[in-house]
Amino acid sequence: MSTALYIIKSPPVPALWFPHSLQKTPKFEFPIFRNPNISNSTSNCNSSKMLLLHRASAAPSLQVAVSEAMNLVQLSQPTWQSALLSNVVIFVLGSPILVSGLSPSGIAAAFLLGTLTWRAFGPSGFLLVATYFIIGTAATKVKMAQKEAQGVAEKRKGRRGPGSVIGSSAAGCICAFLSIFGVGGVEFSRLWQLGFVASFCTKLSDTVSSEIGKAYGKTTYLVTTFKVVPRGTEGAVSVEGTFAGIFASILLASVGCLTGQINAPEAVICVIASQIANLGESIIGAALQEKPGFKWLNNDAVNIINISMGSILAVLMQQIVLQNLHT
Repeated sequence: MSTALYIIKSPPVPALWFPHSLQKTPKFEFPIFRNPNISNSTSNCNSSKMLLLHRASAAPSLQVAVSEAMNLVQLSQPTWQSALLSNVVIFVLGSPILVSGLSPSGIAAAFLLGTLTWRAFGPSGFLLVATYFIIGTAATKVKMAQKEAQGVAEKRKGRRGPGSVIGSSAAGCICAFLSIFGVGGVEFSRLWQLGFVASFCTKLSDTVSSEIGKAYGKTTYLVTTFKVVPRGTEGAVSVEGTFAGIFASILLASVGCLTGQINAPEAVICVIASQIANLGESIIGAALQEKPGFKWLNNDAVNIINISMGSILAVLMQQIVLQNLHT
């Protein structure tokens, strides 16, 4: 049996005409390669669509990058390099605020404090110190003209120098060094952080109570005798200033609690310790400051004693009170 292969030829199919709406849409071409037969409106429309798609894809990538950077900052162990770099960036961006509250040498001292703080306690510790500085500076500027007229304003219109920075942060710096070098091991690291927070709660409470008392205090009393004395007298207290100082310490302790540096019971301890230390500082100021034989006991020295008392009291209270509650 043989097989035959037949090839059948069909007549050519005539070309069909399609409406313009069914024709193939011309491809997008860059302007330098654009077909002159394609209208500008079509090209512009396609360009706009591609630009929107590019922006839509870029926005999530930017958010992811920012999120990853924040996670890296929070999760990575602070180093001297990261602390130095972070402080350079923050100090440059925050220079207008720094200049309003610190002298040039004070800014240099604050930079060292910020670097040490970041290395020891990370961004949360730095945020605590920054909050302390902003609130303290704002309180110092309150009714500055009135304070200057009465002769009770801080020098240089409230711009603090290096002595004030060191006097306000000495106890916190000691706690930072103890934390960096791991003194006492992991068990004591929490205590050093508590002492750090308590020292700045104490100093902020002291600063705010003094500045608000000088601005709004109707009657000021000498803490040792309760005699009425002029505003700005060493060792003098007022009702307005005292309540403002308590509120300031509560606010800063809350910041420490929200950022995870201390827990709620430790925040209460910081507030209590700060008020006891401030009372002791007022007694020292009234009884000894500017007295014969105590000329060395200036404001910076009293500040160091004050914040050291607040820090030590907080650590002791945590060990005695909270430990007994857990047993």
